[in-house]
Amino acid sequence: MDSHSHPILSAQDGADYFGIEAGQTAPTLILKSDRDYLAITICGDHGRIDLDDLKKRLDRSSLRLAKPSEVEEATGFAIGSVPLIGHRLPTVLDRQLNRYSHVYGGTGNPNVTLKIRPADLERVNNVIAYIR
Repeated sequence: MDSHSHPILSAQDGADYFGIEAGQTAPTLILKSDRDYLAITICGDHGRIDLDDLKKRLDRSSLRLAKPSEVEEATGFAIGSVPLIGHRLPTVLDRQLNRYSHVYGGTGNPNVTLKIRPADLERVNNVIAYIR
């Protein structure tokens, strides 16, 4: 883990701070479906998530990005501070994270960043699906 004096709240902030590619950052977003909350950890250079495709693959009747209050309800953390691990939600992982030996993401504290191998990220989360 790396502590820093200012919060890192976006993939670009992380890439600039650590001197890495944006794809090596691994933001965790929270999704709300018709029956549960899900975490999705993507490469920072992923772009738009195809929620319609993901909804079908996850067999949900609805799927959207969670509102800020819902993110806090589901995880106990604010948007921009959701941790890569320890959120206890079913997780969707971006396979493109495997392009890197390590990825960087949230810890729950915007002034602390976790550096982790993608294989370890997969091992410690409840991964239910993959994108890309």
